[in-house]
Amino acid sequence: MAAVLFDFSGTLFRIESAESWLRAVLAETELSLDEPTFLQKAQALERVGALPGGTHPVEAVPDGLAHLWESRDKSAELHRAAYTGVARQVPLPDPALYDALYDRHMTPAAWSPYADAAEVLRALRERGIGVGVVSNIGWDLRPVFREHGLDSCVDAYVLSYEHGIQKPDPRLFATACAALGVEPQDTLMVGDDRRADGGAAALGCGVHFVDHLPVTERPDGLRPVLDLVG
Repeated sequence: MAAVLFDFSGTLFRIESAESWLRAVLAETELSLDEPTFLQKAQALERVGALPGGTHPVEAVPDGLAHLWESRDKSAELHRAAYTGVARQVPLPDPALYDALYDRHMTPAAWSPYADAAEVLRALRERGIGVGVVSNIGWDLRPVFREHGLDSCVDAYVLSYEHGIQKPDPRLFATACAALGVEPQDTLMVGDDRRADGGAAALGCGVHFVDHLPVTERPDGLRPVLDLVG
C-alpha cells in the first residue's frame, strides 16, 4: 500500500460521553440541573443522536428533519442545523444551550485519540506511507489533530463539508487519493462505518473496519493496519 485513509470519529478519535459534554457546557454557562434531571437530559440527548460523533439516533429522526439529517455533512450550515435540530427534541433550561452544546463538540477538549492512534500514524510516516483523513463532518477538525500532536502525521485532510460531498460517495475518496498522489488500488481506507467508509471499495481501495467503541475499550484496534500495509 502507498497510502492509508482514515476516518476521524470512531476511528482515530472518539468524542467525549454525553454526560461529560452536557456537564461541561452547563459549567461554562453557569447553569445547573439537579443530578437526576441532569442524567435524564444527558441520556435523552444521546437517544436522539444530538452529540456529533456519538451514537446514532435510537429514536426516529422527526419527519421535518429527516432530509436535513441525511445531507447534514455536506455543509457547515446543514451540520449545525441537523444536530441542534435533533437536540431541541430534549427540553433544556435555556435555549442558548443547544448552540453551546454544538460549539463544545468542535473543541479539541471534547475529543480523545485512541491509545494506538499516535503509534500507528507515526509508524506509517516512518515507512513513507501517505496518510489522509477522510471525514463526514461539518467543521474543521484540523485543530483537534494539532492540539493532540498528530497533525504532523497527516498529509491531507478531505472533509465532506469542504467539498459538498459525503461518504459513501466515491468522489470523496478519489479526492483524497488525488491529494496524496496515489492510485485507489494502492490505498487502504480505515473506518468504523461499513456503509460510509465502505464506499471506498467502489473506487478500488482496500477497506478495513474498526469498532466504534469508547477509547478505554479499544486500546489496539488500529495496530492491525500496520500488518495490512506490509
